[in-house]
Amino acid sequence: MRHFLAIAILFITCTLTTKAQIDYSGKVEAGFMKFQHYTVQVEPGPGWKGRALHNDGIDINSINGLTFLNKKLFAGLGLGYMNFKGVSGASIFADLEYLPLKTRLTPLLNLKAGYDHLWSQYDGGTGTSMAEFGLGVNYKLTENLSIFFKTGMLFTQQSFLIPLRIGIRF
Repeated sequence: MRHFLAIAILFITCTLTTKAQIDYSGKVEAGFMKFQHYTVQVEPGPGWKGRALHNDGIDINSINGLTFLNKKLFAGLGLGYMNFKGVSGASIFADLEYLPLKTRLTPLLNLKAGYDHLWSQYDGGTGTSMAEFGLGVNYKLTENLSIFFKTGMLFTQQSFLIPLRIGIRF
């Protein structure tokens, strides 16, 4: 947990100091994650307490990063909180997003990769890598403010989920 907090403080400090030098952008998003199925078959052994994840969940993410290519490409780092019907967790991830058009309403392509940790029934919880592939739409309210909706495929905790996310980019 100390490492997680140290990384968060370092990340916030870096984004505040680079804002004046590079085109900074941030996002806040909230989502519902619909559980679909397990991606790995397990043969239970002694000490097995069940799967860490087997419910639908919600999450809230804060992502800070930089925009490139005339504000079409976003690359950032994010921190998130997850809750799966009483089982909470945290995530840290890299986020890439591409907006192919410069119009007010444009499609978006998204890729997230990182690590998440659930405080489940196991001592110390369970942590795994995560990957999310997303498609959606982005609506530009002003030059520097937009809202977006996206969905896709999320692989984490040996499970496949369908996320539905809404967020704001500033």
